[in-house]
Amino acid sequence: MACDEWIEACAADDLAPEDVIRFDSGDRSLAVYRTANDEYYATDGYCTHQRVHLEGGLVTGKLIECPKHNGRFDFSTGEAKRPPACVALRTYPVKVVAGAVYVKLADAMQEQCTKEERLR
Repeated sequence: MACDEWIEACAADDLAPEDVIRFDSGDRSLAVYRTANDEYYATDGYCTHQRVHLEGGLVTGKLIECPKHNGRFDFSTGEAKRPPACVALRTYPVKVVAGAVYVKLADAMQEQCTKEERLR
């Protein structure tokens, strides 16, 4: 996979307004969100508090509430908004093209790509 590649995560219609789904790519697990205003976002999929996947969480506005201990994150920025969540989520660029949601993993993959380039 190229370091600047956009990966198709799902069909835009797979997500209802104010919903979240899980998307796995390689060794990464992400959460993909849709707001009531049809904006799409993606973050790391696991809560930074106890590594529970956010796919079962409650989406309200641009907040995701962890299904285990109710920590909250702003998924548009990754910022932790309510304890016990204290560490931000990594966010990823998202675009919608021809009814499909794409996520760019480039930032997350940059370290791996740099390491592979050094080994060449």
